[in-house]
Formats: sequence, C-alpha cells, structure tokens
Amino acid sequence: MDAKQRIIAKARELGFDRVGFARADVPLDIDFERYESFVDSGKHGSMEWLASAREARRRLDGPEILEGAKSVICLASLYGRSRSEETEDPNLSKHIARYARGQDYHSGLRRKIRKLAAFVRSLGSEDRPVHARPMCDDAPVLERAWAARAGLGFVGKNGLLIIPGVGSMVLLGEVVTTLELEPDAPIAERCGACTRCLDACPTQAFERPFVLDARRCIAYLTIEHRSPVEESLQSKIGDHLFGCDDCQTVCPFNASVRNAPAGSRTVNRRYVPDERWSSFTLDDLVNLSEESYASLRQGSAVARATREGLARNAAIVIGNTRSLADGVTELESAATAHESEMVRSAATWALTQVRRRSE
Repeated sequence: MDAKQRIIAKARELGFDRVGFARADVPLDIDFERYESFVDSGKHGSMEWLASAREARRRLDGPEILEGAKSVICLASLYGRSRSEETEDPNLSKHIARYARGQDYHSGLRRKIRKLAAFVRSLGSEDRPVHARPMCDDAPVLERAWAARAGLGFVGKNGLLIIPGVGSMVLLGEVVTTLELEPDAPIAERCGACTRCLDACPTQAFERPFVLDARRCIAYLTIEHRSPVEESLQSKIGDHLFGCDDCQTVCPFNASVRNAPAGSRTVNRRYVPDERWSSFTLDDLVNLSEESYASLRQGSAVARATREGLARNAAIVIGNTRSLADGVTELESAATAHESEMVRSAATWALTQVRRRSE
C-alpha cells in the first residue's frame, strides 16, 4: 500500500467512520468569505475567539498551524443513534444535544487523532522527516470547509457537514502534515430546494441558506451565552437544556441513521448517554450545589455551560414545559434565593409562564 492507503487503513483501525484528504497549501475561498462576513457582522456574539487568527483560517501551511504543510487528513466519527436506540435514554439526557449525552468526546477523539498523527510521522525517515499536527477543536481552523474540500461530504444550508450515507451527526478532527498526499475530489452540495433545516429552527436563527446568526441559535444561547437570555427567545428555547439538534433531526440525509433498527450498527459507547443523567432532574439543576455540579461536569461536555448557565437553562425549560400540577418548588426557591441574579430572573420568568399556562 502507498502512504495514503496506509493512513486510511490506520484511521479505520482507530475507529473513524470516514477519512478524506485535501491540499493544505491551497487557501479556502467561498467558505472563508462566509466566515469573514459572519464575524464582521457580529453574528458570532460573545465568542471572541472566532474572530481571532483570521488568516490562519484561510490556509493551513502557515506558522499558526503547520509551516510547510502540504496535506490535511480530515476525519469523521459518527455519534448519531437511531430513534429506537434512544427510547430508553434517561429523561434528562433527552434535553441535551446528542453529541454531549455521553462522555466528553474531546479526550477520546483527540487520543485517536494523536495516534494517527504519530503514525503519519512514522512514514518519514531521518533524511526526509514528516511533520504532523493533530487537531480537534483546539486550533483556528474552519474544519467543515476543509472536510468538504477533502471529499468527506458537503456543507449543507445549516452550515453543517453532511456526509451522504452517514448524515451530519459526526464529530470532526484533522491531521495536518508536511507529507504530500493525493487529494480527494470534493462533493457537490446536494441540498437542492430543501429548506427543512432552516424552517425547523425554533428561533429562526438562519437569515438565509448558509447564514446563521449565532446570537439567536439555541446551541449558542444554552452553551456559550453567559448573560440572561432575551425574553423574546426564552419561550422559543422550548425543552432544550444544552444545545439543539432540530436542524439535524429533520434533515433527510440523517434518515438512514435515525430510522435504522436498534443494533444494526456498532455505536461507540462514548456517545451513549451516561448513567449520570439518571441521577439528576431539571429541578436538581435549578439549585445545583457546587459539589453536585462537580460530579455532573466530570468528563462531560455539558460543563461548557457552567453551573449558573445550566441553572438558567433548566429554569427556562421548566417554564416552557411544566404546569403547576407538576410542582414548581425549586423554581420558587431559585426565584427568591439563588445567588445568581441571572438565574433568579430566569426562574421568575419561568414561574410566570407556568402560572399563566395553568390558569
């Protein structure tokens, strides 16, 4: 086997569902223009890191990523599960975006990507060393754009990478290397006239195809946003505690996984909901102690929302889904006694919604 085939075999051995290759020294064009328009118009909200290192996001062969890089190996790991497999998931986990229901994907995925990078380096020699940098959410890279260029899939109207036959519920990673590898052919965008993802967004966060205003996106509001949620958006958050999959679950390209019979494919255990979600309820989160939060956040991507953010989100979800008959003791307590003004405000709003619904 040549170097490319050996890398593909190693990636599959490590458990990656898809692998593709692209030139690292050819700058992005339309995807970079979309990125610049996104940050120039302030649609990234408080995520200031997205506006930094702009030129590093255009190409991968500079000093910010890897000087002299020739190729990028793009990797995808499927986390999506079928509806039938999700039936028995703990109740609280159903309020969490699917990628975050299990163990934090970063540690497991990064470990595999590092192993692949080490394998790529081993293809060099003392006279012609090969350098390789593993990346997984830790570098200023437009990973979906590079994955599309590498032929893994195409970027859909919701801005997510869609892999035909697999869907969009995938986690991405890259190995950038000085090894010159034959690039794969990109896949043409296949959304056609479909706008299901745009129409399904509860907050109408998409201005038009491929243009998302993160400041209205539920994933941003429940994970990255550190301030009170605008009142007009709170009711639209619905039952989403952490993240949102609505623009993915309606996508026809996810149907093959979503409708598959239980047990028809091997699911990485890291992506199956953790047992911890059986030990907590929305009420627990509203007045979560530091000790309990430490237990909940350990090895979980949900930690990204912070204890205060989870309490705010839980209050909003209760306000959107509960009646007085279901009980609101924790809300009443948080509305008057929570140490966070943001949580008190969210709990007060939620109580108003519950009482209005119960009238």
